[in-house]
Amino acid sequence: MTEKSDNHANHVNHSQPKDYPLIVEKDVQIPLRDGSVLYADVFRPDGGTETFPGIMNIGPYQKDKLWRPPADLEEAPNPYMNWETANPMWWCPRGYALIRVDSRGSGKSPGMSEPSSYQEAVDAYDVVEWIAKQPWCNGKVGTNGVSYHAAFQWRLAGLQPPSLKAIIPWEGRADQYRDQAYHGGLFAMGFIMSWHTTNMAHQLLGKPRSYNPDAFNNNMLWHYMRNDLDSGFWRMNSARWELIEVPVYSVGNWSGYSMHLRGNTEAWLCAASKHKKLRIHSGTHFHPFHSEEGRMDQLRFMDYWLKGIDTGIMDEPPVKLQIRTGGAAEPYAFRFEDEWPIARTQWTRFHLDIDEAGGEIDGTLNTTPPAQERSVTYGASGSTKAGVSSSSTALMLASKDKLGTSFWTPPMTEDTEVTGPIVLNLWISSTSEDADIVATLRNIGPDGEDVWEVGQQGQAVPLTKGCLRASHRKLDPKKSLPYRPYHAHDERQWLEPGVPVECQVEIWPTCMVFRKGHRIRIDIQPRDGIGSNFYGHYHADYNLGAENTIYSGGDRQSYLLLPLIPPKA
Repeated sequence: MTEKSDNHANHVNHSQPKDYPLIVEKDVQIPLRDGSVLYADVFRPDGGTETFPGIMNIGPYQKDKLWRPPADLEEAPNPYMNWETANPMWWCPRGYALIRVDSRGSGKSPGMSEPSSYQEAVDAYDVVEWIAKQPWCNGKVGTNGVSYHAAFQWRLAGLQPPSLKAIIPWEGRADQYRDQAYHGGLFAMGFIMSWHTTNMAHQLLGKPRSYNPDAFNNNMLWHYMRNDLDSGFWRMNSARWELIEVPVYSVGNWSGYSMHLRGNTEAWLCAASKHKKLRIHSGTHFHPFHSEEGRMDQLRFMDYWLKGIDTGIMDEPPVKLQIRTGGAAEPYAFRFEDEWPIARTQWTRFHLDIDEAGGEIDGTLNTTPPAQERSVTYGASGSTKAGVSSSSTALMLASKDKLGTSFWTPPMTEDTEVTGPIVLNLWISSTSEDADIVATLRNIGPDGEDVWEVGQQGQAVPLTKGCLRASHRKLDPKKSLPYRPYHAHDERQWLEPGVPVECQVEIWPTCMVFRKGHRIRIDIQPRDGIGSNFYGHYHADYNLGAENTIYSGGDRQSYLLLPLIPPKA
């Protein structure tokens, strides 16, 4: 079994499958330090006196719930498949034990439900150390999983359990405030409401009710909305980068711009670990994780740190990026880099040049700053007539008329690669005390139509997005970087009606080779626009009846900072 990537040597020095009998232990009780217990399923190879490393997961998705994968998944379905976790039928023959744990108040585990919490991390610590002491374990434990099963790993690693030797957070949010709950200060209502309601239904309206009728009893949504500024509440439940010293393989998805990708790139920038790797792919939330290529990356990393096998993975450049070229149904090719952001990046300002001509596009993106200041004004109200209703429908839905303003580049004269983090520097005012900024980057083909990418749920998506509530524009100067503004989110700086303010909008990283003849388009909108899908935000009543104005030129330069990547020398 070999891997080919970016002309690097093939590696065959990794665990090979053996004909171990599979031992399946259901509903194993794991004791915790406070006297509570969690229930787990253990899948392990029967190697007699041979010992194996463990790979664990903990979460509320029910360890017993069978996942039926799509027909095009590269791993065949079997009775042990479980959502966002590794497949025992592949890992156990290669000499690993897999341990799936129901977190407190979910599945079969009793207790108070606290999803994505510090308590869950403490419980995970106890589970890791319990695994390491089992007679079938070699004393080394890793973590590997997608989404929720990735996010818990950051909190666990920050507690530094002695037996935790490697983590693979595969598409995992890390900052609960900035990555999941509040994008630029905007409450990410769409996904959170759906996630919370769906998981409560799975627990209380499905089979688990018969054995855990009090499961998923939490007040998560209230706590999320009550803590609408950053605080200790969020810090306790987020990654603490300075404490994460374990080897990390941080894996992101270019399509994960509404929740997970930021966590994976921030890990590369901020985690204290001396042994870090960053991989970013594209496509759905599950196909890459279960692909043969993806599993080999996981195996080679775990083999190195949990078995001491020199698989060669740590000799490769630390950054592995899937370079998107637009609209492909099949996976794009990977390219290795030595750093992130890429050192040879040409950071280029594309200024908003407002032409005041009206229509769908209000101007162009030019590298020359406009000498004269111009402005464009648009309504911030929802689908109903301005000011008529303050219902949830009006606050959530987009306008039936033109939504915000848009700019694009002239057609590309040659193929142009944009790979890395992005900043929208925007001068804006409102007739209200606040303004929502939702920026969407799009790839427009020569025919004027969008070139879509595959989203995490298989839907068509644009390139990336970024959000900011103007009253949250305050930056943390110690954490901000020229290419990644870091907003404090610790106070509100209200707008004065009609007075422009300068905002730096963090647009999550992307990768695209814009082909000759294509255009880069940015939409700047007062609410969720194209490609938001499941990830809509709550747009509060300060939008109703308001008008926002964007300025660019002269002393108020609004621009898009793009990471242009020249070819390798």
